[in-house]
Amino acid sequence: VKPANKVTCVVTTPCESLRQHLSLPTPNFDRMLLAQRQLGAARVNGRSAAPMVARPARRNLRCEARKVALLGAAGGIGQPLALLLKMNKFVTELALYDIANVVGVAADLSHCNTPVKVSAFTGAEELAACLKGADLVVIPAGMPRKPGMTRDDLFNINAGIVQNLVEAAGKNCPQAVLALITNPVNSTVPIAAETLKKLGVYDPKRVIGVTSLDVVRANTFVAEARGLDLKDVDVPVIGGHAGATILPLLSQATPAVTFTDEEKRAMTDKIANAGTVVVEAKAGKGSATLSMAYAAARMAESTLLGLNGEPNIYECAFVQSEVVPDCPFFASKVLLGPQGVQKVMGLGELDAFEKAAFDSMLPQLKAEIQKGLDFVKKASA
Repeated sequence: VKPANKVTCVVTTPCESLRQHLSLPTPNFDRMLLAQRQLGAARVNGRSAAPMVARPARRNLRCEARKVALLGAAGGIGQPLALLLKMNKFVTELALYDIANVVGVAADLSHCNTPVKVSAFTGAEELAACLKGADLVVIPAGMPRKPGMTRDDLFNINAGIVQNLVEAAGKNCPQAVLALITNPVNSTVPIAAETLKKLGVYDPKRVIGVTSLDVVRANTFVAEARGLDLKDVDVPVIGGHAGATILPLLSQATPAVTFTDEEKRAMTDKIANAGTVVVEAKAGKGSATLSMAYAAARMAESTLLGLNGEPNIYECAFVQSEVVPDCPFFASKVLLGPQGVQKVMGLGELDAFEKAAFDSMLPQLKAEIQKGLDFVKKASA
C-alpha cells in the first residue's frame, strides 16, 4: 500500500543514507556524489550550457513519501541498483519486479536495516500490482550485452521487453517518471514514447533515457588523466548512449582542462567504448553492471530530488528534445523538476573537434531513433 501523499520525511543531506551505512565522512562523500548535479542556472552566453557551481549542503529537507518500482530487479544491474535504492532515504517503498528469482532478492534486501519497505512481484500477472502508485519506474530489464555484441544486436530481444513493461506502466502509473536503462537506449526511449502515445498518456517530461554512466566515466577518466579531485570534475556528455553517438564535451569540462587533438580523440574513444572494455574483461560473464547501477542510482536520486522540488538539479539524459533539428531525441543536460524534465538545456559552444564528431555521429543516432519508432509502428500494424 502506498503511503499517503501527506506523509513526509526529514533528510539531513541527500546522500546521508549511503554515508551512514558505509561509515563515510559527511562533507567529502556528499560533495563527491552530488557536486556534478549541484548546478546553477545556465549561462546564456557562456561556453557551457549549464555550468557547475557550488551550493550549500541541504539541511532538513522535507519530502513526500515516494514509491519506486524497479523492473528487472533480479538481474545483473537490478540487484546492486536495488541495494542502492534500499539505502536511499528519498525512497519509502521499493517494489521489485522480474520474471523469476526476485523473491529471494527482496528477502535478502529486507534484512538491511533501513526503513525502505521492500516487496517482490514475479511474472506478468503481478506486474500491475508492482506498478500501482509508483512515482518513479526504473527499467534495467532485458538481455545484457555479451562479447562481440553491439547495443544494436540487443534490439530484437529488448525492444519487445521494453514495450511490454512501458505499456504496463502507462496503464497502471501513467503519472510516474520512467527511467530507461535497457539498451539500446537510443531506440528503447523512442519505443517507450510511441507506446505511451498509443495509450494517450505520453508526457515527454516523464520519459528519461539514463545516460549518466557516460558522465560518470567521463568524470573519472578526465580526473585520472589530469590528476584532479573527482568531486570537482563535471564533463557534459551529449548525443546518445551507444558507441560513436556518445560525445563528451571536453571543452566544457569543469574545471577547464586542455587536451591536444590526439588526446581528445583518445579520451573520447575511451569514454565511448568503455562499456565494450568491461564486456570483454568479464569474458562473457556480464556487462557493466556495477558502474551502471551506481550511475542509475545517481540518476534516480536526482529525479527524486527534482520531484520533491529541490531546485537546480541537472543531469545529462536522453530525452525528447528540440536542441538538434530533425533529431527528436537527444542527450544533453536537463533540469529536473516536480514533473520530471523541467527544461532541456542547449549544447553550449563546441570546439572544432566536437563539431566534427557531432556531425559524424548524427546520422547513426537518427537511424537508431528511427529504428525504435518503426518497431512500434510495425508492432501495431
